[in-house]
Formats: sequence, C-alpha cells, structure tokens
Amino acid sequence: MIDREHDLPISKQAEALSISRGSVDYLPRPVSPKDLALMQRLDRLHLEFPFAGSRMLRRLLAAEGCKIGRRHFKPLMRRMGIKALYRRPRTTQPEPGHKIYP
Repeated sequence: MIDREHDLPISKQAEALSISRGSVDYLPRPVSPKDLALMQRLDRLHLEFPFAGSRMLRRLLAAEGCKIGRRHFKPLMRRMGIKALYRRPRTTQPEPGHKIYP
C-alpha cells in the first residue's frame, strides 16, 4: 500500500489511493486491560437490563463497587454500540382512520 522508501512522497501515494494523509500515520490506541474488564461487565449488565441508559448502567456499576466517571463511561458505550432500548415517539406516522388533508 504505502511504501515509505519509495521516491514518490507519502502525500502523493495517499492521494493516489484516495485516502487522507493524516490516516496514514494513525495508529489506534490499544484498549487497556482495565477498560476491557469494564466493557465485559458493561456488556453483561446491558444484556440483563437492555432498557438501561448510560446513567442507570453507571449507577449499577457503582453499586458493584466500580467507580467510573460519565466522561469515560459514555465513550465506552459508544465504542461498544450500546444504546438503551425503548419505544420511540411516533411523530410522523398517520393514524389509519384520520382524514387526509391536501
């Protein structure tokens, strides 16, 4: 893909591959073992309480003795793709019996 020893500059190689120059040197930060253990506990709690949002899940973890700040907790939920399951409001769906106006 990108050859650092090539005569063509890295920026031109990235342009030829249609990728951004900034993503060439980016190395994702590894997840710490502490966060992995926390994510496993979070996943277990989410399976038990799928309706629970970030605040309730954080409170449940605190009850287990795991203190974590909300600014650390919410990105973990986002990374795992966890969202509370609840019925969303039906704001744009018409009622079948109602008259339709032009």
